Parts: sequence; structure tokens; C-alpha cells
Amino acid sequence: MSASPRAVTRAVEPLFLDRWSPRAFDSSAIPQEDLDTIFDAARWAPSAFNYQPWRLLYATRDSADWGRFLGLLMPFNQAWVQNASALLFILSDTLIAAPGSEDFKPSHSHSFDAGAAWALLALQATRMGYHSHAMTGVDFDKARAELGVPDRFRIEAAVAIGRIADKAILPEALQEREAPSGRKDIAEFVTAGNFPA
Repeated sequence: MSASPRAVTRAVEPLFLDRWSPRAFDSSAIPQEDLDTIFDAARWAPSAFNYQPWRLLYATRDSADWGRFLGLLMPFNQAWVQNASALLFILSDTLIAAPGSEDFKPSHSHSFDAGAAWALLALQATRMGYHSHAMTGVDFDKARAELGVPDRFRIEAAVAIGRIADKAILPEALQEREAPSGRKDIAEFVTAGNFPA
């Protein structure tokens, strides 16, 4: 009998284990109040100099923008995201300036900081009974043009948010993958001292 891929031997916060990225969503609408709460969690992410370089562009399934946003994904992702409640694009500002200054310089940590915002957004969604699934299967050039994204912003990823549905709505090949995945042991990515030889 194999252990659960999410079994832990340390006191990890259960919310981190409850968060996973399904593809089966139930096509329900998401109240704006819930979506705003999820976005508010992203607002509290840490960032270099508290610059908060992330930007979120979104559409809900009942909005006029839904088809446009869905069309920016690769066909494989469109097939399952069509049942999500909301679809958003996470952007990051590649330039940074000191407070009150217009002297913009390249930001070293814009993607890192936007990733922190995504993590908090995903955890808040989980806490509220939703699931989220981030993806880079996006036509990034088309998305930049369609969404009017200025050159200084990097489109990091798209995120589907919704309530989970029975995996039977997915093609058979995806049904087999529709379960929380495991993670590497910390010994595989944590080293005391120099990079391992």
C-alpha cells in the first residue's frame, strides 16, 4: 500500500496541502465579493521595496470578456478552462522606481514578487472552497496585443478559478491526472552551504 502523495512528517499548515490545481470545474458563477476577497489576499504579498509589481486582469464566465480571455489560451487549456468561474492573467512590472521618483530601473524581483501574490491568491481561494490552476499554456503575443499590455509588463501566467467538479467531465487521459500531486523531498532542493557539486 503506497503512502498518499500529500503525506507529511512535519507540522505543515494543512491549507498548503489542501491547495492543488484541478482541471475539472463546475461552471458555476463566482460572486464578485468572493473574487474581490481572493484578489485582496494577493494584495498582502511581500515585494521588494513594497513596490507590489503585480497586476491582475480578469474576466468572469458571465462577462462579455470571457470569450476573449478564453481565446488567449492554448487549445488544450481552453478545453478545460471553459468550465471555470473566472480567468485571470497575472502581470508584473519589469521596472521599479523609489517612492516619489520617476527614475525607473529594471526590477530584479518582479516575477518573484508576482509569484508571491499568486501563492497568496491561490491559498485564499482554497480557504474559501474554490480551487485555482495556474498555467503558461498561453499565446503570450496574442494576449499582450488583445489585452493592451504595455511592453514594460511581463505576462507571467493565466489562472483559472472555480469550484471543483467531478473529474468525469474531463477526457479520460486527464481524469487519470486529476488528483493532488506529491512534492520532492526537501533534501532534493535545500542545501546548507554552497550549491551541491
